[in-house]
Amino acid sequence: MLLALPIVLPLATAITLQLLPQHARLLRLVAFGGAICTLVAAVSMLVRVQASGIQVLRVGSWPAPFGIILVSDLFSALLVTMVGIIGVAITASSFAGVDPRREALGYHPLIQILLMGVSGAFLTGDIFDLYVWFEVMLIASFVLMSLYRTRAQLHAAFTYVGLNLLASALLLTALGLLYGQAGTLNLADLARAWPERRTPALDGALAMMFLTAFGIKAGLFPLFFWLPASYHTPPAAVGALLAGLLTKVGVYAMIRIFTLLFPEPAAGVYTTILLLSATTMIVGLVGAIGQWDFRRVLSFNLVGHIGFTTIGLALWTPAALAGSILYVLHHMLVITTLFLVSGLFLRQRRTTDLRELGGLYRSRPAVACLAMIPLFSLAGVPPLSGFIAKVAVIGAVLNTNHYIIAAIALATSLLTMLSMARVWEEAFWKPAPANPAQARLSAGIVAPIIWLVCLTLGITVAAGPVYSLSLRAATQLLDANGYVRAVLEGEATHAAR
Repeated sequence: MLLALPIVLPLATAITLQLLPQHARLLRLVAFGGAICTLVAAVSMLVRVQASGIQVLRVGSWPAPFGIILVSDLFSALLVTMVGIIGVAITASSFAGVDPRREALGYHPLIQILLMGVSGAFLTGDIFDLYVWFEVMLIASFVLMSLYRTRAQLHAAFTYVGLNLLASALLLTALGLLYGQAGTLNLADLARAWPERRTPALDGALAMMFLTAFGIKAGLFPLFFWLPASYHTPPAAVGALLAGLLTKVGVYAMIRIFTLLFPEPAAGVYTTILLLSATTMIVGLVGAIGQWDFRRVLSFNLVGHIGFTTIGLALWTPAALAGSILYVLHHMLVITTLFLVSGLFLRQRRTTDLRELGGLYRSRPAVACLAMIPLFSLAGVPPLSGFIAKVAVIGAVLNTNHYIIAAIALATSLLTMLSMARVWEEAFWKPAPANPAQARLSAGIVAPIIWLVCLTLGITVAAGPVYSLSLRAATQLLDANGYVRAVLEGEATHAAR
C-alpha cells in the first residue's frame, strides 16, 4: 500500500480541493497539507526500499505480468522523494498569493494532479501505464500554462503541447510494435521476453523511436525548442514545477526503458545518446548566453544541463550512471529554486529582464545571499552540489576515455559560470535603476526558497552518502535481473552496498 500513497494522496487532495468552498486560505492549507503527506509517504517508501530492496505492489492482487503493477527501486524512490520535496515548496509558495482568477479556475487541484502524474510515471511497472501517466502530466501542465490565458501563454502552451503530442504519438506507435512482437507491456516481462523475440531491424527502430519520444520530453537536441519557448510564460511557481519535474520524467523513462530492453552498451543507439547529450550541452548553454530575460536564461540552462543527466546512460558504467543520477537530484532542486527566485524579481521589480534589474544585493542582502547558492551551484562552483555532481559525471567520462566529451562538459560548465555570473552582476550587483519598483516580500515567497536552498546545502554536506545511494541505484538499474525477479518472482533484491 505504501507504493500507492504518492499517487493516491495527491489525487485525494485534488478531489477534496474541488469539493471545498472556494476560500483561498482554506484551499492553500489543504493543498499544502496534502503535499506534506505525500512527502512523508515518499520518504517512508525510500526508507523501505533501502532497508528491504525493490518493492512491488500488485494492484488487485493480480499476479505479474497481469494487472497494474507499481514498482519502486532506489532510482524511482529517490525521484518520488524529490517530487514530494518540490510539491511542498510549490504549494507553500501559494501562501505568498496566487492570482484569485487562477485559484478559481482550479490552480490547486491541477498542481496535485501534476504531482500525481509524475509520481505515477516514476512508479509504474508497465510501459503502457507510463504512456498514460505522460498524458496525465501533459493535460495538467497544459492547463496550468494556459490558465487565465494571455496571448504569450497561449502561444507557449500550444507550442508545448504540440511537440509533446508528437512525442506521445511516437511513443504509442512504439508500444504497438513492441506489443505486437513481445505480447506483453509489463516492463519486467518485457525484459525477460524481449531478448528471445527481438529482431535486429525492429530492435534498432524501437530504440530510435523511444529515444526520439523521450528525448522530446526530456528536452534533448534537436527537438528541445518547445522548452525555452514555453517555460518563461506561466507564473513563477508553475514554471518552477514544470522545470523541476517534467524534463526529469523524460530522462527517467529513457534510463528505465533502455536499461531493461536494450542492455547492450556497444549498440549504436548509445553512441547517438552520447553525441546528443554533448550537443545538447553546447546548444543549451550557448543559447543561454544570448538571453536577457532571467527565465529564458534558466530555460536554456535547463536544456544544456539535461545532457549531464543522460550522458551516464550512454557510457553504461555504474559510476557514470551514478553521476547522472546525482546530477538529476541536484538539478531538480536548483532549477526549481531559481524559477522561484524569478518570482522574487517579479515581486520586487515587476520584470525578469536583467537589463531592468539591479541593486538587489543592497536592497535585499539576505535574499541575494539565498539566491547566490542555487545560482553558483548550477554553475558548479566548489564546494556546492553542482560542482560535486559535475565532478562525478566528468570523472566517469574521463575513466571511459571519452576525452572530447569531457572537454565539452568542462567548456559548457564554464559557459554556465559565465551565464550565472552575468545574472548575479545584472540582477544583484549593478546599481539599481532610477526609481525602482519595490514591494514587500512575505514569508510565503521566501520560505520555499529557504527550504530548497537548505536541501541543496544538505546534498553538498552529505555528498558522500548521497553519491553512495546514487551508485547503489545505478547498480540496480544496470542489473535488469534484479528488477525482473522482484516483479515476476516476488523476490526483493538489494543493490550492492
